[in-house]
Amino acid sequence: MRIAILGAGRMGSWLANTLRKDHELIVRDSDASHAEALGGIGRWERDEELRAFDPELFINCVPLGSTVAAFKAHEMLLGPACMLADIASVKTGLPAYYAASARPFVSTHPMFGPTHADEANLHEQNAVIIKESCDTGKAFFRSLYAGLGIRIFEEGFDEHDRTVAYSLATPFASTMVFAACMRELDAPGTNFRKHLDIARGLLAEDDTLLAEILFNPHTVRQLELINSRLAYLSHIIKDRDHDEMGKFLAGLRKNIGMS
Repeated sequence: MRIAILGAGRMGSWLANTLRKDHELIVRDSDASHAEALGGIGRWERDEELRAFDPELFINCVPLGSTVAAFKAHEMLLGPACMLADIASVKTGLPAYYAASARPFVSTHPMFGPTHADEANLHEQNAVIIKESCDTGKAFFRSLYAGLGIRIFEEGFDEHDRTVAYSLATPFASTMVFAACMRELDAPGTNFRKHLDIARGLLAEDDTLLAEILFNPHTVRQLELINSRLAYLSHIIKDRDHDEMGKFLAGLRKNIGMS
């Protein structure tokens, strides 16, 4: 298949390197050095080059928040049968865009980004394929993920964004609160060091990516839940209520499958 990939950041580069052995690829990134680093893969710089390549699949890997704008900037260069694809972590705006475009599309989210995954060994990592995607697109990414041992889930657009608010925005916000209260310690304990490593890994990511994940419309509800649990915990601690603390900890263990 002829595939054009827009965006050669971490995930775009991973896709390009994964797909290169079985497909004909061209890549473009706003930072030309990112595309150049993918030695042996063709690049396009001018609109005419993309039009001449006539991709069968156009995979949009630009930073979150720019996905729809990037599609609109390139859609007139693509043939009418070209399938669109995105790997956005938050799908805000995409359902309406795809409906208006009237093109076949596939929307997916490799859940092993943006932090901490070993991209050379993705066995038992997770990926979501959006239910509303076309059958051809679903089959393409199912085959790709299955070949890498990645577990595949199907969710609707809204269901996916609710999942992301729970599984990404919640731990991101919790880690940011930890970092906001941070002070340097001469002799940190093991748990502290583990949390510090997580915080440093998270804050090494691009600001735009972090902001867009947190700007998910469903994030505020998760933050409200965090605030209510913190208020409850503060109440228990202030009252030195051992019975209520026992109930609270029992509930936590149940939530994480320890009971």
